[in-house]
Amino acid sequence: MVSIETLLYIIRNRKVLLILKKRGLGSGLYNAVGGKVKEGEDIKAAAIRECKEEIGVEPIDPQWMGLLEFYNDEELYGYVYIFVTDKFIGEPRETDEAKPVWFVIDNLPYNKMWEDDRYWLPHVLMGKRIYGRFWFVNNWERIIRKEVYILERVR
Repeated sequence: MVSIETLLYIIRNRKVLLILKKRGLGSGLYNAVGGKVKEGEDIKAAAIRECKEEIGVEPIDPQWMGLLEFYNDEELYGYVYIFVTDKFIGEPRETDEAKPVWFVIDNLPYNKMWEDDRYWLPHVLMGKRIYGRFWFVNNWERIIRKEVYILERVR
């Protein structure tokens, strides 16, 4: 079954909030808050729900910034909808699933993130909408093919 997931990046004062994932796919890597969309759930609502669950913060009016398509060992894994916001309620807190950490946008820990992030995330953080496709092999070990398209500049 194809997975539908979200990632939500919170930006404040030229910093972006990432989480150190503690369990599941991507454990030990930095990423945005996010996760799977439940059956029948609105995609933006899923991004907001995941943020509340993972770090106790309620994002306000997240903006859709792109779509990523992932393949793992030649099979379609799923689609990830990317959101960004600079408005939120609450202070990020650590949970069983995630440890939130603020990073300066120009100094992200790409060597401790998913390999694909370095190809598309800088565009999103510069206010560009994107569409990307990534083919991983050996159970997410490395990328063998990538495509990234800039759709438009929105901010």
